[in-house]
Amino acid sequence: MPRIVKASKLGDAAILKELIKILAENRIKVIKSNFFNPELTLSKGNFSKTKPNRSDLANIKKGIKTLNNLNAHNHVQGLVIKENVIIKKETSKGTKKMLQSINKTKDSGGILIKFPKRKQDLRADLPTIGLDTLKDCKRANLKGIILKSNQNIFMDKNKCITFANKNKIFINIIWKKYLYLQVNHQEIN
Repeated sequence: MPRIVKASKLGDAAILKELIKILAENRIKVIKSNFFNPELTLSKGNFSKTKPNRSDLANIKKGIKTLNNLNAHNHVQGLVIKENVIIKKETSKGTKKMLQSINKTKDSGGILIKFPKRKQDLRADLPTIGLDTLKDCKRANLKGIILKSNQNIFMDKNKCITFANKNKIFINIIWKKYLYLQVNHQEIN
């Protein structure tokens, strides 16, 4: 128990890592949370009728670079970018609170990028997106969502895609090389 209490001072990711260590010491192997349910994640590609345009791709590239720099040091898993400016960063209060704090008139047209933290243990803790997230994006007048291939739980996939199509929100799942090709060669799927 003292190990868990000590880890709790570093945050929820540290608690999960410590629990995994304790299980390993007792010869219990922890496997990825989506091992038996791969359908809960999405692989690369655009999953909506609406797609990011060239300007969006440049914003996405900058947003990912910023997010990678931020999440190496703290709890940030998500941010919203518009016109090459980070308008909101996720805090410990989560994605929902971040999206609710967006000025839907001033920040209309932003893009949500949500990735796992760099040191996050993906066996026990994957960022989750669902219909509520899409509805929050609509309320905030965001253009789309960018997730990392096979590294986010995507709940109610069909309902989310239907909602995104109805509201002209893009859902794009990327992998690093794919984004590089899109931005540098102006390719859009």
